[in-house]
Amino acid sequence: MVAAIKEQESGKTLADICRALSVHQATFYNWKKKYSGMYNQELRRLKELEEENRRLKHMYAELALDNKILKDVLSKKF
Repeated sequence: MVAAIKEQESGKTLADICRALSVHQATFYNWKKKYSGMYNQELRRLKELEEENRRLKHMYAELALDNKILKDVLSKKF
C-alpha cells in the first residue's frame, strides 16, 4: 500500500498502479487517505496496534458476557 502511494507520488499513473495491483481506484484513494505519509515501520506498528485492539475488544466482550450471566444467575430466586 505504501509502495503504491509512493509510486503514484513519483508520477506513475493511477490507472497503471490500480491495474497492476488489481484494485479499484476508490480503494487506492482510501489507502492514500489512511496511509499517506507513513513509512513501513509506522505501518507495521499500526497493524500491531490494530491487532492488539481487536484482541482486547474480544476479551472485554467475553468478560462482559460472563458478568451478565453471573448477574442473571445470582439475581434469580430459588
